[in-house]
Amino acid sequence: MSLLDKVLMRRPPIGDIDALADFLDEHAAFLVQKGIYEYSRARAGHYSKVLFQEAEFQQAADQSRWRAYPLGLAMVGELAEGVIGKLAGDHRLSTLGALAAVVLSVFDRHPVPARVGATDWSKARADLAQHLASIGLHPPKRAIDIPQSLAKEYFALMPIHKSLRGSDFPTVMNYLKVTLCNIHDELTKRTDARKVGELLRARTN
Repeated sequence: MSLLDKVLMRRPPIGDIDALADFLDEHAAFLVQKGIYEYSRARAGHYSKVLFQEAEFQQAADQSRWRAYPLGLAMVGELAEGVIGKLAGDHRLSTLGALAAVVLSVFDRHPVPARVGATDWSKARADLAQHLASIGLHPPKRAIDIPQSLAKEYFALMPIHKSLRGSDFPTVMNYLKVTLCNIHDELTKRTDARKVGELLRARTN
């Protein structure tokens, strides 16, 4: 038994919408925050401990993670659609509509971040809703392909001055691909996709 399998055995299965919503929230935050801090640590090198203790950096990182959270939610939400929607058959669009509502309800769990502001937070929600609506216009993507449309926007949010980022975009893109593949594996193993899909569609009736 692999280490991942042992870890998943200790985590509850995802068999209802509340559990799915919790998964989306947790992993969207994990995806963007881990990338921000790992990239910043790598860029700062030996000075990372000093950098992470500076109030100015902490404020910038906090702003980055909140601005990036809707992007993470868009990516993990699309990932979930691929896992659940593949069993929906002709009901894919109705399943997607219900899932999109769940994703937006997860966004709405969080009050307006002070470092983002109401106007930008409202726009982020609108952009998230638009992204979710666009998922039904194409077949489900592989996990590795999901970051393609959002990675540049995510990279631009890194709390490192753009003059110091160099040609690091491919590194961040690879991080997103690998992490989303890992999240996909966990979601697939923990989720009763058929049951959750039925519960989602029941919300549309």
